Amino acid sequence: MGSSQGGHLAPHLLDQPHHDGSRRYVDSSDLRLGDRVPVRLVVPYDYGETEVRLRVSHDGDPLKLRARLEREDTAGRWYTVDMPVNNPVVHYRWLVRRGDVYEWITGRGLYRRDVSDAGDFRTTVFPGAPAWSGDAIGYQIFPDRFARSGGDSPPPPAWATPAGWDDEPIGWGWASASQFYGGDLGGVAAHLDHIEALGANLIYLTPFFPAASAHRYDASSFDHVDPLLGGDAALAALTRAAHARGIRVIGDLTTNHTGDTHEWFKRAYDDRTSPEAAFYYWADRMPIDLRAWQETLVSQWDMVVPVRPDGRPHDYATFMGVAAMPKLNWGAPGLWDRMVRGPGSVAGRYLGAPFDLDGWRVDVAHMTGRFADDDYYAKVAAAMRATIDAAGGLLVAEHCFDISGDLLGDGWHSAMNYPAFTKPLWTWLTDPAAGLTFSDLPVPLPRRGGRDVVATMREFDASVPWKVFSRQWNMLGSHDTARIRSIVGDARLAEVALVWLFAYPGIPALFAGDEGGALGVNGEHGRTTLPWDQIAAGGGPRWDASLFQRYQAMIDVRRSSRALRDGGLRWAVVDDDALVFLREAVDETVLVVLARKEWAGTRLPARLTSGLPELLYGGRAALTPTLSVTPAGIDVTGDGPAVGVWRLA
Repeated sequence: MGSSQGGHLAPHLLDQPHHDGSRRYVDSSDLRLGDRVPVRLVVPYDYGETEVRLRVSHDGDPLKLRARLEREDTAGRWYTVDMPVNNPVVHYRWLVRRGDVYEWITGRGLYRRDVSDAGDFRTTVFPGAPAWSGDAIGYQIFPDRFARSGGDSPPPPAWATPAGWDDEPIGWGWASASQFYGGDLGGVAAHLDHIEALGANLIYLTPFFPAASAHRYDASSFDHVDPLLGGDAALAALTRAAHARGIRVIGDLTTNHTGDTHEWFKRAYDDRTSPEAAFYYWADRMPIDLRAWQETLVSQWDMVVPVRPDGRPHDYATFMGVAAMPKLNWGAPGLWDRMVRGPGSVAGRYLGAPFDLDGWRVDVAHMTGRFADDDYYAKVAAAMRATIDAAGGLLVAEHCFDISGDLLGDGWHSAMNYPAFTKPLWTWLTDPAAGLTFSDLPVPLPRRGGRDVVATMREFDASVPWKVFSRQWNMLGSHDTARIRSIVGDARLAEVALVWLFAYPGIPALFAGDEGGALGVNGEHGRTTLPWDQIAAGGGPRWDASLFQRYQAMIDVRRSSRALRDGGLRWAVVDDDALVFLREAVDETVLVVLARKEWAGTRLPARLTSGLPELLYGGRAALTPTLSVTPAGIDVTGDGPAVGVWRLA
């Protein structure tokens, strides 16, 4: 066991100035053009600063505004600037002078050299996600694999290969898309007790439209709910039942493509003069060569472009070269009203009665409206956002890559936070022997140290305004990735992962089954059913009841803590094998310790607490570090794997 007594302790970062976009440091997140908003920087007492300024963008020119000393308290000296909000998105950073040298404090950290504007803090006048999302705990459900309602259901369609409920999902190839388990929306409604007991209050349903696959991302219509899932009545009944329990429901919509059996595409394919023909890209009207474009995708993804089963020409652009998913052309004016604009569109209609959805997740959002020299992406996002905002809903984009240019304004509220949360967490906790990959890379996951992991997270996090960062859709995995339990390979590290998820800023979300230790080495293989017989029995080979209890406990902690729900983020210790951070609200500070293995321990400043910290969550499978409060500081033992969450007095 590591110890914080003697030896070489891990250094802390609390002797550096700090700012983030939370309420403790920025007076308001509801800004309008022309406002002047107080922003603050706290500087430790012994830092020796001789001048503090704020560098803020103002019509493209960086002003350097002198800060005033507002107050002093146990945290240090608080400097304030009334920052002008002269543009819709404002970039700013702090300059701290110490004698003849100066330092920059940006969203990526402290630099004793000049840096580009890419890491600047950002704020925006555009409204953020709906207020209710601040308390949301997301729970993703793949309807075919969650639960069967037990009632009479239609026979499996011709495309389906029926599977037994306990059969292992096929993990590779096109057969995975046809494996049919028969879960439906009535089954979801029948198990709302489970979701409520877990503590989740926001269900995200993967697509419920009729399609020719189990995943349903190749919709054949947007006009109704798949009869195999229970039809329109089943979705309406589910949302009514969920809302009665205080649980919201969002759906999943593809704005990038439809299925090739979609009624729009069938009319377009058969009649190139029809209005729907303009909704798609055809080879004879493209600015690029279709075959060369497809061959590029084949070489990238190492797969064969499937031919149309009817033998007719595949002469249209598609999602990733897949013939069954023709790509939508947003240059067609008629598509906007049908798809995203207003309450009568697909996006709008399901937000109203009788379905009353609470928003949408958008599939491959980053590809929407982008093809060759076409780029309607930002306009599509803004149009859909206006429709969702009018209903008070949440709009989450699927985005696996760099989101720095996509979440600055009036588009998506949030994105599935693969690059800034899921992937860094995986690389810190992965079992290298597992040899698993992340979905966008063909190489095994490396095991990286905490310094590199946090640097990656801060680089991505700094690229978006705080109001977006604090509502990012954070996941340990999804229906498109391996399961977290397979990634880490160790029950103790699975607990480290879940504590990190619920202690970090953002909307924490899990894929149904994670709470019981579901396994899966990739997205298709991880689309497992829930073993309801084992859940009812209190555990079994496919259900870890003790892990479920740990999820319950940590969700309860988050829901009881203002700092964990809405506080700032301050990294305290960044060690290769341990990460320590503070979540700071105006009236509460929470300390979080995560260790993947035994480490040196640390000593934090005594000024952080005036009494004994209150343990909110300690390790069950993992160890709980010991905190010792002395006049010299707060000593944290170097146990590991270990987790601990404390409220500081």
